[in-house]
Amino acid sequence: MAYEIRPWREGDDLALLQIWGDAANTNEQQQRAAFGPDMNAPYFSRTLVATDNDVPVAAAVITSSALHPSRLWSYVEVAKDHRRQGLGTELLARLERTAEEFGQITALRVKLAPFSSGEQFAQAKGMQLIQRSRMVRIEAGAIPPVPLREDENGKPTQAIEDIATGSVELTAALWDFYQQAHQWDVPGQVGLGTVNRYFLSDEARAFGAVVLRDHIRQAAAEGKKGAIIAFAISYHPFESDEAARLVTEDTPTELLLGYDFENPGAVEAIMQLLSLLTVKHPVLVEVDDDMTALVEVTDVLLRNGTASVEDDPTLIYATR
Repeated sequence: MAYEIRPWREGDDLALLQIWGDAANTNEQQQRAAFGPDMNAPYFSRTLVATDNDVPVAAAVITSSALHPSRLWSYVEVAKDHRRQGLGTELLARLERTAEEFGQITALRVKLAPFSSGEQFAQAKGMQLIQRSRMVRIEAGAIPPVPLREDENGKPTQAIEDIATGSVELTAALWDFYQQAHQWDVPGQVGLGTVNRYFLSDEARAFGAVVLRDHIRQAAAEGKKGAIIAFAISYHPFESDEAARLVTEDTPTELLLGYDFENPGAVEAIMQLLSLLTVKHPVLVEVDDDMTALVEVTDVLLRNGTASVEDDPTLIYATR
């Protein structure tokens, strides 16, 4: 069967949706959003579409990432009746050549659902699993109150504090955590302003943050507040006011929960924050397998039945 391969055109999304049908999982739905016209700024992006008798049946995309510059994000989807004919392989090969022509890297990564056709394709292409990420829902009251530490005189040595999302101190703590947690795909060198825009801005839907500080009495003697050893950033669950009306008491608050990787008390610090944040309402936390202290806490809650994994885990495959 002969196919025409061409750049993305307006209307391809609707045409492909008619052929593909609804996305099989959340990962597919999110990845489809990357398809679009060619871009060189603010990031590099190319989409190719394969047609059969002028009907779009497959598409593939590559995009660069400022946060992770060592690989390009990629995604390929082919209509069921057109699979196993080398079409996905050809689309990716052409995109890799295009990336090379434009001076981009050619190493790829992709987010996939377990046991999906996409995972089978990635494995057949020689990609390797480099990370697993889960969205873990923690129920209200899942963790009993965990007291803050005190000194020998019964005075607190820790403090939980609300902090502005525009805080440079919080942004720096978040970026340090992010770099430590993503050694599997080493982050690039970006400024704190960029970090804040990605994770702590109105654009990112961030609306609140709390931090856990340690050694506060010693720091106070030096005119400081104490080191941030853990933090939680909350996000608006919906992007529109109309959708926001769907929020109920059972709707979990989405959190980015981070901690100091070097702190031996990281597990306790996470539990201290979660015991406070889940007093009345559930929360939703993204947990990568390399976030070892957070994995330790959430795995116990999962075994106890006070937490659950929302949707399928996200698997990240990549070329080495």
